[in-house]
Amino acid sequence: MTIAKEIIEQQNDIKNRNKVPFTLDGLKALVTGASRGIGKEIAIALAEAGASVAINYRSSEEGAAKVAQTIESMGVSSWIYPADISDYNETVKMKKQIEKYFGKIDILVNNAGVNVDKLFVKMDQEAWNRVISVNLNGVFNCCNIFKDDLMESKQGRIINITSIVGQMGNIGQVNYAASKAGIIGLTKALAKEFARKGITVNAVAPGFISTDMLMGVPDNVKERILLQIPANRFGEPEEVAHAVMYLASNEASYVTGHVLNINGGMYV
Repeated sequence: MTIAKEIIEQQNDIKNRNKVPFTLDGLKALVTGASRGIGKEIAIALAEAGASVAINYRSSEEGAAKVAQTIESMGVSSWIYPADISDYNETVKMKKQIEKYFGKIDILVNNAGVNVDKLFVKMDQEAWNRVISVNLNGVFNCCNIFKDDLMESKQGRIINITSIVGQMGNIGQVNYAASKAGIIGLTKALAKEFARKGITVNAVAPGFISTDMLMGVPDNVKERILLQIPANRFGEPEEVAHAVMYLASNEASYVTGHVLNINGGMYV
């Protein structure tokens, strides 16, 4: 892409912000795993609605920096920080740095996740522990460490990204399915605990979305998946991001403990 074309696209993005149906002006958000894919689009969508966004990433500094550049071109602030959210101490350090240089957050989006796919008969403890550690323990770590910020906010929001796989299972993804199902249980229980503190806790469950992960799947497998989707197409990351934008907004202030499916009718 040429520099001129990139500038034009950024300008168009800024114009399109006027079309955003929800307002998050003055709020601050943290999106984990936001350097690419669904996390990237979530960070940009929140910024389009007016929120300042802290971008967590584990290894792709270049990707995170590009997301931050896009956000700042919209006239809102951004900040990037590398941390493995499966490590409690690293997450504590991230919280201290975000609070010092970015401020206390109002919106926490737990998006970071990994997959190590194997049939169960071939799955070892390392593959199991890695996925559970990032996908489920990471959500606990962030919720636990940032809870005070959210309790102090007038619009505290926790939005957890789960998966259709956590709802219906999938061959070769026992560890991933368990981690994502765990997020759903965590979301519902935490919603009941935090409701009286003014914090809503919800989850978004994407189906098969056009990301790098899906694009790496063999074509014949993707064709079989499509046959199971009534909408007859894969979802787009932006469609997941718009759901997060709604749940973060004041319009969703009475929605908590909900799992919002974005799956084209594959699981209902």
